[in-house]
Amino acid sequence: MKLDPLSIPYRTGESVLRLAWLLVFLFLGSPLDGLTGAGLLVVGWFVVALAYQLVYYQRFEYELTDDSLDIVSGVVSRRNREIPVRRVQNVDISRNVVQRLLGLAQINLETAGGSSTEASLNCVSEDEARRLQSAIGQLKREEAQTAADDEPAVEERRLFDITPKELALLGVTGIDLRLLSVVTVVLPVVAPSLRERFADPLVGLAVTAPLAAVVIVAVAAVISGVLAVTNYYGFRLSRRSEELQYERGLLQRFSGTIPLEKVQTLAVSESFIARQLGYASLAVETAGYGPDDAGSQSAVPLADRDRVLSLAASVEAFDDPDFRRPPRRARQRYVGRYGAVAAVAVGAVFAADRLTTLPVAWYWAGVLLPVAPVAAHLKWVNLGYDVQPEYVVLREGFWTRTTTVVPYYRVQTVLNSRTVFQRRRRLATLVVDTAGSSGLTGGQPRALDIDADRAAELREAVANRLQESLNRRQEKRRRERLRSIEPPTAGTT
Repeated sequence: MKLDPLSIPYRTGESVLRLAWLLVFLFLGSPLDGLTGAGLLVVGWFVVALAYQLVYYQRFEYELTDDSLDIVSGVVSRRNREIPVRRVQNVDISRNVVQRLLGLAQINLETAGGSSTEASLNCVSEDEARRLQSAIGQLKREEAQTAADDEPAVEERRLFDITPKELALLGVTGIDLRLLSVVTVVLPVVAPSLRERFADPLVGLAVTAPLAAVVIVAVAAVISGVLAVTNYYGFRLSRRSEELQYERGLLQRFSGTIPLEKVQTLAVSESFIARQLGYASLAVETAGYGPDDAGSQSAVPLADRDRVLSLAASVEAFDDPDFRRPPRRARQRYVGRYGAVAAVAVGAVFAADRLTTLPVAWYWAGVLLPVAPVAAHLKWVNLGYDVQPEYVVLREGFWTRTTTVVPYYRVQTVLNSRTVFQRRRRLATLVVDTAGSSGLTGGQPRALDIDADRAAELREAVANRLQESLNRRQEKRRRERLRSIEPPTAGTT
C-alpha cells in the first residue's frame, strides 16, 4: 500500500516552510532585492521539493502481514524494513491542524528497547491510520492469547474523560518550572533598559530587577498553563482487552495505545497546589517510547485523587499503601543540610552589603534560618515505602509528591547506595530499577535515606519476591500452553 496522495502537497509545503527563516533574513537585508530573491527561491525550491515528494510517494510502500509490518522506502537508495508485530510497543497517531483539515494523519511506531521512533508513516488517511492501529493491536492480542479464538470480543470501555473544570485546574497546576529558566536569559536584557528610566542607577536596579523577574515568571507560568491545556484538551482514556487507548490535543491531536503487558511502573503525581485541592495525575511507564518523552505516558492528566488511585489499581492491583517513613535521624540530616545552605546565603548577602555600595537589606535573608527546619520536616514527612506481596510502593517529593508502584516481576536491578554523609548516620538509599526507568544514575524509583540495615533486608526481600513472581508467571504460562495443546476429551463438541 502507499501513502495518501495528499501527502505529496502536504510534505512539499512542509519542506518549503522550513526556508521561512532564510526568507526573513533576505527580506530584512534588502526589501526589494530580498523580496525578489525570496520569491525566486520559493518557486525554485517548490519545484525541487515537489519533484522529490512525487518520487518519494512512488517509491514508498508498506504492507501489514500476520506477523510484521514491511516498509520499503528511499529515493536515492532503497531501504527495506521488516518490523515484527510482537516488538511493537506503541502505535501513536498524531494530527496537526492542517492534517485534520486534509483528513491526514501520521503514524509513529515505537518498539521495545528502541531509543527513538522505529518507523513513521507520514502521511496516510485518517481512516487508514485507525485501521492500522486497530489491526496491529488485534494481531498483538492474538499473539499474546493462545485461546483468543474461544474468547468473546471485548468491547471498548471508557475509563476517563477530562472535564472543563479539570482542564482549567490543569492549566493552574500544570505550571512547568523549567520555563523559569528564561529568567536568566531575558532578565539581563530587560533590566538595563528599565533601569535607565531612574535617575539613580542603584535604585533603578533594585526596583526593576525584582519587577522584571516577577513579570517574566508570571509570563512563563501563563505560557506553561496554556501549553498544558492545549496538550490535554479533549483527553479521554478507554480500555479494550489488555490495552489502554488515549486521545488528546487541541492544535495537534494525538491518539495511541498503552499495552498493559508492557507496563513497568505506575506513578501517581500530586503537585503542591493539586494536593491541596485533592487532585492528582497518573503516568504509566513502559519500556518503549511515547509521543511525549522516553517511556512515560500520561494515563490521567488530572482528576480527583481517589479516582486516580482507583484507575491505577485497575491497571495494577496493589493495596492501599501503608507507608513507612525513614528514621528520624534522616530528618536531622536534612536540617543540617538546609541550615548550612541558609547560613551560606545569609553570609553572601551580608558580604554584599558590607563589601559593595549596593543597598542590600541583608537581615531579610535571616528568615531562611527558621525556614530550614520546616523544609527538612516537609521533605522527611513525604518520604516513605511499602513492601506488599506483589508490589513495592515508593513515595518521594514535597512540591511534587510522586507515589511509584513497581511490580516485582518488572524489577531488573535492586541495589543499595550510600554516600559519605549517609554512612555517618547509618542511612542508605534503595534503588529499584526497571526497564522503563532512566537507569542507575537518575530517574529510577527509590526509597531514600532509610536505615542501612533495613535497606539491606529490603534488597534481599525484593530480589526474592522478584524470583517468586517470575516463577509464578512462568508456571501460569506453562499451564496455559499445556491446556492449549491438550486434545479434546470424549463427548466434547
